[in-house]
Amino acid sequence: MTTARRRGILAVVTAIVLVALGAGVALAVGDALGIRTEPAAQMQPEPAVAAVATEAVAPPELAAVDVPGTERLGVAMDELRDAIADAPPAPQQAQRPQVSLTVADALDGDDDSYTLAGDASALTVTATAEAGSTRAIYDLAAQVRAAKPVTDLIGAHEASRLPLRMTDLGAVGVTPDPAEWESGDDYSHASKAFADVFESDAPYIDQTALAAAYDDFDTFLRHSLANGFNAVAFPGFVEFVTFDDAPGGPVYAEGDEHRAKALALREAFAPFWERADELGVKVFLRTDMLALTGPLEQYLQDRFGSLDTENPELWDVYTAGLDELYDAVPALDGVLIRIGEAGPVYDVGGWDYYSALKVTTVAAVRAMLEAFTGQAEASDREVIFRTWSVGVGAVGDMHTDSDSYEAVLGGIDSPALIVSTKYTLGDFYTWLPLNDTLEQGSQRRIVEFQSRREFEHFGAFANDLGAEYQWALQQLLAANDKVEGVWVWTQDGGPWRAGPMTLYLKAGFWQLYELNTQVAASLARDPETDVAEVTADWAREWFSDDPATVEAISQAMTSSRDAIAHGLYIAPFAQQRVFAIGLEPPPMMWIFEWDILTGDSAVLDVMYSIVRDADGGIDAAIADGEKAVETAEAMRDTVAGTDAATWRSPEIRDAFVGALDYEVDTLRLLSAYRSLILHQGEWHDTLSPDARAAWDADRVTFEKLAVAHLDAYDGDIDHPALNLTAARLGIERSERDDTMAWLARGLLVLAVAWVVIGMIAARTSLVRRPGAAAARATWIASTRPWRARESTLGMLELDRWLLLIIPAALLVATRAVQTSFLSWTHVAIVIGAWVVFALVLRLFVRRRSPWPVIAAVGGVVVLRCILTLFALSFTGPGGYWYAFWTEPVLRTAYIAVAFALFVWVFVAAGWALSAQVGARRGTGYVLAAVGAGLLVPSVVVGVIGLEAALTVWNDEMGLLPWGLARILGITTYLDIPDATPWAAAAFAAVLLVVGVLLALPWGRRRAEASPRS
Repeated sequence: MTTARRRGILAVVTAIVLVALGAGVALAVGDALGIRTEPAAQMQPEPAVAAVATEAVAPPELAAVDVPGTERLGVAMDELRDAIADAPPAPQQAQRPQVSLTVADALDGDDDSYTLAGDASALTVTATAEAGSTRAIYDLAAQVRAAKPVTDLIGAHEASRLPLRMTDLGAVGVTPDPAEWESGDDYSHASKAFADVFESDAPYIDQTALAAAYDDFDTFLRHSLANGFNAVAFPGFVEFVTFDDAPGGPVYAEGDEHRAKALALREAFAPFWERADELGVKVFLRTDMLALTGPLEQYLQDRFGSLDTENPELWDVYTAGLDELYDAVPALDGVLIRIGEAGPVYDVGGWDYYSALKVTTVAAVRAMLEAFTGQAEASDREVIFRTWSVGVGAVGDMHTDSDSYEAVLGGIDSPALIVSTKYTLGDFYTWLPLNDTLEQGSQRRIVEFQSRREFEHFGAFANDLGAEYQWALQQLLAANDKVEGVWVWTQDGGPWRAGPMTLYLKAGFWQLYELNTQVAASLARDPETDVAEVTADWAREWFSDDPATVEAISQAMTSSRDAIAHGLYIAPFAQQRVFAIGLEPPPMMWIFEWDILTGDSAVLDVMYSIVRDADGGIDAAIADGEKAVETAEAMRDTVAGTDAATWRSPEIRDAFVGALDYEVDTLRLLSAYRSLILHQGEWHDTLSPDARAAWDADRVTFEKLAVAHLDAYDGDIDHPALNLTAARLGIERSERDDTMAWLARGLLVLAVAWVVIGMIAARTSLVRRPGAAAARATWIASTRPWRARESTLGMLELDRWLLLIIPAALLVATRAVQTSFLSWTHVAIVIGAWVVFALVLRLFVRRRSPWPVIAAVGGVVVLRCILTLFALSFTGPGGYWYAFWTEPVLRTAYIAVAFALFVWVFVAAGWALSAQVGARRGTGYVLAAVGAGLLVPSVVVGVIGLEAALTVWNDEMGLLPWGLARILGITTYLDIPDATPWAAAAFAAVLLVVGVLLALPWGRRRAEASPRS
């Protein structure tokens, strides 16, 4: 067998191996993407209905009152008197009835059952515990606010079905400063509660601001008690602890201001907690874990060597802090812990209290809970542990996966432990299944609800969740007798200042989502509550006692869920559980997240492919969005058609109608965008000119509506405009797709012509044409690199330069087209790496001819560009990425060949060099050049920061949601270590060193095998 034949066989075998390796890489990529779907089991609430409105009943006047003189009952009586005073005046010449109220003495206790006896002139409350007496008075106040006869309550009332009914802190201590909401792009999750109270220097507390905050808190407590709640989650923990008694402590050195601040803050807020205790409200300190300060983190690092959350002794530091705090303030009832979110998005600038995502393993969670529950049992307190842990470490799906829940919490049966979980199988989105992890476990359980739905425009849209809440609670109570409470978020969840400036009880149209707070409390007391009647009562309390107006509002609210579910969501997509990159993306991915209308290819392409395969395809999905607009318009018209004179005030009517106008406008804009993105996907999928034309018409419509939307709502802190930046970037890329496809076709023709000329030049008269020899050399050197040196012999100067210029220019042009001329960062990184690779090779080659290796590398680069240009030639970069995300077979084939050609570049380079310097040294040259080519961009990215670099790159490429970097961080969401570029740089440095060692002459220098050329 000849040498040439052996080399040819070796080249074929190498190519086959590289393609096989490429196929393996492609399968690994597909596995990492993990894109799959399965149907989601939808909740099945009863259809919403409107209660029949009745005539308003004037409240009675309190003629005589005999109530025990406790503070708790006194506050309840304040609410009853306020309700009577706030009632609309009685008709002229109508006399309000007089009624006496007697409340029998009762013992301390949590039993809130009571009996109301008497008649319209005299009412008597008897209860076994003061909790029942206060509940009776609050029920009478609610009856007055609903304009119903108080005598309807006469009879026995059983104890509340769920004894623990907790709220967040609402907007207590938050200043309604419009300037902080005007930009609309502050995605920080920090509430900045009590920011006016804190001072950076001693004595650390502004007493005037503290007094105002206390009044704010007292108002919130009174309102929450009236709604039926009896517990509150109060943010903070390490802020109030000195850690003087920590094992091996103290944590803070003498004179450290953290200690003085802790004492000052504790002294400032202890009266808040004591006030809640006085009114029968439990207080749980709400904290992320790990909660840290600078010195505390250093202490833990020094003592344990790292933040080793699997070490039980680390948790002894925190339980010592709880011992200290409970001893100092006995009014505290426990601690509420979250491990699934933390980091800078919750930090407050200039405030050295922060959190870190460090409790990420089963062992760490169990060590933490065993420590905290042990402390709670010993101190007669409770620990509420939230299972919210999406995407974080080994416990990342504890919130949604039954097996994971059992792995983490199985066997932890402390009577002091309460496990808190959202009622949805994921975050607070529509279309998600009921969270079946709430049906399991031996632990006490509470269910989380969110009134101001953050992903559904922060409560700025009408959104009556009563029927869904009722169905969910009834299902869970039937399945798990350990469910004993609810936690209702009246305000919290998501960024505080990226949506409307609605602050509970103090700013904006908070009354709109107050309905969900009231219905959740009512259902916690009695899961069989008539939720339609709760809606009607809410309408009477806040808007009007006119039956026609109440009925119109109630009727409009029955349609509110349909408008949300079909207007903010693309139903065929939302009805599926979608899995990708090891996570379960939410059902509203086209708005990612909150107010950001996305324009990335990953989400929109996958969404289209799912919608396409659903019943009715994209036409049904588009029609669904249009119907949602019609539903919202009908709601608006129903409310706007009411008699303005029947409303409590013109302002509250304007707020309601304005909210519905805003919803109609937003859903109309979203409907146009829905049509646009689905027709865009259809074009990439089918190559249909009609689909492209439909997309273009949709684009015109969307841009027109977008301008109107921004004109109407940009800067409106009550009705903030959608963030359209990402959508418009996506449209800009899509507009260029057709042009890029034509450029790709043109470049493809030129590249293929170059290769064909190289293939046939030796057998035709073309060989004498300028450039033909260069084309022939690149073809031979790229396919038979052992002949690279001979293929470049005797070439003209022009041909030699074409060896370099043609592949380089084609590479730059291909990358520019691939990025639609919008990502020069991507082009710079790619071309920069190639330039470094080429320069290092040139330095190694030195006095030897560089043209053989240039021909080999350049020839393969041309082939690699042909592959990319072919993929781009159908519908441009948009079609290229559409196939990547949605076509596994095409993706696998493309990656297999692309990977093989990429590696073949270096194989060919080494093979070409081996004829000049030998196989070992040629390999060394290539390894060193590859190492340098990888090292330089890795170091640059490392210096810039991986998150910052990925953000710039993704903004230009539009592959992942634009909002990722603004909200969670790309590296955080994808769990990419920050040290990745430095790890790549270290690997590159190893390649460089190994390459240099191989490139050095070993032993006595030998003459070259043949003369230099």
